[in-house]
Amino acid sequence: MGRLVTKSTAALLFLVLIWGVSWPIYKSSVAYAPPLLFSGMRALLGGCLVALFIFRMRKKLKWRKNWPKYCISAFFNTILFFGLHTMGLNHLPGGLFSVLVYFQPVLLGIFAWIWLGENMSFIKVMGLVTGFIGIIVVSLDGLTTHISVVGVVLGLLTALFWTLGVIYVKKVSHEVDAYWMVAMQFAIGGMVLLIAGSFTESWSAIEWNGMYLFGLIFGGTVGIPVAYVVYYSLINAGEASKVGVFTFLVPVISVFISTFFLGEPLTYKLVAGLVLVVISIYFVNYRKPLNKKQSLP
Repeated sequence: MGRLVTKSTAALLFLVLIWGVSWPIYKSSVAYAPPLLFSGMRALLGGCLVALFIFRMRKKLKWRKNWPKYCISAFFNTILFFGLHTMGLNHLPGGLFSVLVYFQPVLLGIFAWIWLGENMSFIKVMGLVTGFIGIIVVSLDGLTTHISVVGVVLGLLTALFWTLGVIYVKKVSHEVDAYWMVAMQFAIGGMVLLIAGSFTESWSAIEWNGMYLFGLIFGGTVGIPVAYVVYYSLINAGEASKVGVFTFLVPVISVFISTFFLGEPLTYKLVAGLVLVVISIYFVNYRKPLNKKQSLP
């Protein structure tokens, strides 16, 4: 049992590290391409790569039976989440936008309680609230400047649709193969985003420089296939709210990376926010110990 917990925790930390690195990479890359085309290319690339690796398991695809589920998941998790996420980065600083997007673990905990029947104790609620406060503390400086109403709305909608998408995937997880769900939702969603981008944006606006190609390749290989296979595997294996609260670490890691690699200052707010996030993870994963009478058969 202890070994399983260790593997699960390691997978979660690996996931948040990937997503933490993704924020500054995508923020830098989206400056060289229209948002829909950029998000569509990396989603389609990621979905096709996953499909290529699992092609030998094609019997599990069950397209005729499961295509509506793939399309619904693609609508929430790719078209709306990726599309709004990439557009939002053009309206707000990455750190501030991440605060809005990472309201998602709070929504995920609430919706998992309502729709999935997961336990919601007072301590878990306090953990979710504490974690979100920690994210706000980390980005306090960004909250005082560069406020865009459009960016704020896009950030909150991104959080909402991401939550609904994760809840839906968890709801149908016993009916659909997890790997094919990742492959199809991103392949379908990526194609829709590319079509929409082709009508509303210009391909000639893409600057095929090193930074853009790095962001595209990173997103299409590690940021989407690897990260989402790990994420949905964890969601399907345990409580969604537990997995969700670990994602509070993502914007903290993102800010730390900017601090150590881009020369941004290490502030007391950053340290205080990290402490609050760690406390929130402890609260959400807290289990009241059984007393001797309860532990007896």
